[in-house]
Amino acid sequence: MNYRHAFHAGNFADVLKHAVLCRILVYLRQKPAAFRVLDTHAGAGRFDLAGDEATRTGEWRAGIGRLLSASLAPPAAELLAPYLDIVRQANAGQANDERVGGSEPLRVYPGSPLIAQALLRPQDRLVGCELEPSAVTALGRHLGGDRRAKAVEIDGWMALGAYLPPPERRGVVLIDPPFEKPDEFGRLTEGLVAAHRKWPGGSYMLWYPIKDYRTTDAFAARLRQLGIAKLLRVELASAPVSPDDALSASGLVVVNPPFTLEGELAVLLPALRDALAPDGRGSLRLDWLAREK
Repeated sequence: MNYRHAFHAGNFADVLKHAVLCRILVYLRQKPAAFRVLDTHAGAGRFDLAGDEATRTGEWRAGIGRLLSASLAPPAAELLAPYLDIVRQANAGQANDERVGGSEPLRVYPGSPLIAQALLRPQDRLVGCELEPSAVTALGRHLGGDRRAKAVEIDGWMALGAYLPPPERRGVVLIDPPFEKPDEFGRLTEGLVAAHRKWPGGSYMLWYPIKDYRTTDAFAARLRQLGIAKLLRVELASAPVSPDDALSASGLVVVNPPFTLEGELAVLLPALRDALAPDGRGSLRLDWLAREK
């Protein structure tokens, strides 16, 4: 499949990915030492929900649009607050007739580099990598000259070798490829092996679409064989999975997750499932592919 950010910005898969990213960054902020964020397939960083691509699919309405209009109970509401506050702030002052939840304007959606930027402190750093020239130009513009963040025109897989290990001892690497090539799962595995060898102490988020569970379960089986001590799998479906239908499920494998993340996701995932699949057809999975004893 071809998963281009602009067509799918703010959909259910983005909601899962960015909610988890925010929980990891909130955890990293608890200690004063600096951290690094490396986003290997960063895209343009900011997406117009009224633009041609997002309008063509309208996927954001069943994703971030649905979540913003949902009635979230604590503690899920508190855990999602950093993420949703960033989305609201990105839309502050936007002129748009589109209203979510009766009162909230929603015109733009911040991609992962802008979400990470919003949670950086003065000592933290972000590198957003993107190969497509117009996208990397747009990303640099959207980062707004922030000295803590930079956009780099580079292939995301090469970035794992070029920017790891970082000077900081802590941080997270988001690997979010577009799945344009047939063996992207193989590249994910190979990329993780190479990156983890260079920076075994970093956290990694590996995103993947789910078109059939045989493919993604085979991917999980390969990861189990790598000998990496801590691998947490997170999957969310807004509807039953069918290879012939539109994408309705996605997952993340989090390497070296914060010790708080499993408990937070046990609260967050049911809330996200209920908000994004109010018809009751959603499902979730949260388990360990490998867990340090």
